[in-house]
Order: sequence, then C-alpha cells, then structure tokens
Amino acid sequence: MKVPALAVSSLLLISHFSLAAPVQVVASFTVLADITQQIGGNDVTVKSLVAPNGDPHSFEPTANDSRALAMAQVVVVNGLGLEGWMDRLVMASGYRGKITVASSGITTNTMQEEGKTVTDPHAWNSLANGEIYARNIMKALEKADPEHAADYQKRADAYIQKMQQLDQWAIQQYKSIPANRRLVLTSHDAFGYYGKRYGVTFSAPLGLSTESEASAQQVGDLITQMKKKHIKHYFTENQTDPRLVKQIAVASGATPGGELYPEALSTAEGPAPTYLSAFKYNTEQLLQSMR
Repeated sequence: MKVPALAVSSLLLISHFSLAAPVQVVASFTVLADITQQIGGNDVTVKSLVAPNGDPHSFEPTANDSRALAMAQVVVVNGLGLEGWMDRLVMASGYRGKITVASSGITTNTMQEEGKTVTDPHAWNSLANGEIYARNIMKALEKADPEHAADYQKRADAYIQKMQQLDQWAIQQYKSIPANRRLVLTSHDAFGYYGKRYGVTFSAPLGLSTESEASAQQVGDLITQMKKKHIKHYFTENQTDPRLVKQIAVASGATPGGELYPEALSTAEGPAPTYLSAFKYNTEQLLQSMR
C-alpha cells in the first residue's frame, strides 16, 4: 500500500520533534540549575530540587522530587557532602543513570569542626571554580545529547567568558580595599572559597552546614574576636535564620550590611536570580560595607 506523501511528511515532522525534545535535567539546587540552563539553553528543561531561597543542607525531598529524578536524563549535584539527602532520594526514585558531580576536579578546602577534618562544599562561590562546574556540566549535556554538542560548547564558552570577566572585576575591586577592612561576619561558613580567591576574611557562628549548632563558648569567642579585629558589619543569608548572627552583632557592636545569597538564588523578582547576578550582588554588598 502506497503511503500518501502528506502522511510521510507528517511522520518525518513528528520524528524530528521527537528527536529534538529537550533533555530532561534535574539539578540538586538553584545554582547548579542556573549554570545548566545557561549552557543548555532551549535544548534542556531543568528542574531544581531545592527551590529559590531554599537551604540545600536541610532540604527534605518529596514524592514529586522522586518522580522527577526517575524521569531525568541528566542529574547534576554539587557533591563534597553538600546534599546529604541525595543518596536516599536516588534510591527511592529508582534512578539508575550517571550522576554528574559538578565539583569534580576542584581543589577543595577543609576545616576543623568538632575535632574532625571536614570538606567545605561551597566551591562555586569562587568563580575560578565556577568555570570547572560549567565545563563538567557541558560535558554531561554533550554526552546525553551529542546532536547539540556544538551548541552546548558555544554557549559554555560565552558563559565562561562572562564568568572570567566578573572574576577579574572582583579581584581588582578588592585590591583597592585595605586587608584590615576586608573582614565580615556571616551566618555560616559558606564563603571559604570566596574568601581565599578574593582576599576576604569571613567569620561565622555556624560551621559549614546550616544544621550545625554553635555553643555558648563559640559564640562568646566569636564576639571577642570581632571586637579585637574591629569587624564592623554583619550579613544575613537568604536561606538561614538570621537571629543568631544578629545577637552576636548586637553584642559586638557590628551594624547590618545586608543580605547575601551564598548557596540559594533568589526568585526571578529578587536581586540574585542567576549564579552570576548573585555573585555580583554579593560582591557589591560586601564592597559597600568596606568602603
């Protein structure tokens, strides 16, 4: 039986759109979701498990998150111990694909917490590391969708160029600030990589995880340290409870410097809806408090 030409054309069209369907990507939290979206463009559909302004340390997955993971073609996580809930979610979802660890290849920072050496997971807060994240994500998308590999490469190159320019801008801005004024109090230790890259010293009552608790002695020591070092400003974080850092600030005489976005982007209406805009906003807030 001869198939009408119109029918053949329709079948080919349907086949084309089927092949061109966006790659389904699940990212653990908003920073990774945005980097993936910038590189993937219209060739991907990205879901962030942790919502804007959400805490990736204390996140509790839902049944909908499990279903989304089960249907994903690419899964992107930070690694380095950030997503303690991820293994349970993968097991519950039945996902059997490869998991892309965006931080792979990072030179990690460590610190002492309760007598143990722990790895700092907040590597993306240095844009030099952000470039490594972007390349790892690009490779994962290319492997999942070879047909659009050249597009992923082109977008990644343009994105990384913007990242490098912003990185150099931050370095130059901080060079104009004396080291003894580059001292800041934040809620928890999320800025270790940032501080190392840009020459800023951060103090915080909480450790690397927002789920840690500060003892009365630790709080007292921090207040003494702030007075001794003349730390004049404190910053809250959009994803954490600000009460403890405000109490320390009152006791030490520090004044508010604003709100930072170290590990959760804002909504589209907020000041930090993308990874690069969050970095620039954080940097501008910090610089303003030091001048």
